[in-house]
Amino acid sequence: MILVDTGPLVGLFDAHDQHHERCRRVLETFDEKLITTVPVLTEALHLLRPGSPGPPRLMGYIRQGGLTVVPLDAGLLRRCFELMLQYADTPMDLADASIVCAAEHTRTEKVFTTDRNDFATYRIRRGYHLVPFKIVGDPSGPQLVREGTEETDLVGAAAPLSEEPAG
Repeated sequence: MILVDTGPLVGLFDAHDQHHERCRRVLETFDEKLITTVPVLTEALHLLRPGSPGPPRLMGYIRQGGLTVVPLDAGLLRRCFELMLQYADTPMDLADASIVCAAEHTRTEKVFTTDRNDFATYRIRRGYHLVPFKIVGDPSGPQLVREGTEETDLVGAAAPLSEEPAG
């Protein structure tokens, strides 16, 4: 399971974004379930500019099953607020806090983000331990490689990125 932050969602669905090509290439290598949170989705839809092709494409991708959106209940929202206060000097916004909460809730450490600095700082609570994130698709960090594959072997995501929104 891989958590997806705002940056890659904007990069994937805005052809003019500086991260567009890299995010598309990285997405093709994933063979795990992709999840995000409502605050991340809200932020991405805002940054994709309503009225542009990006929001309908992202919505279609979700409807096709390419990305699962995890809701925040009252307990997770309280945890988000705790994290925002804890990382106030970074500062941490609600979208990033929701990714940390989702990581704690789903017990995954993998995050697809363009925000390497912040996610290299954040830690996931596992009982009494604090675990760092594993940033996937980061060209400057360690790469997650599946055994028995070569770099040229690309694995498709759960749903293809389409140029037209699903209807």
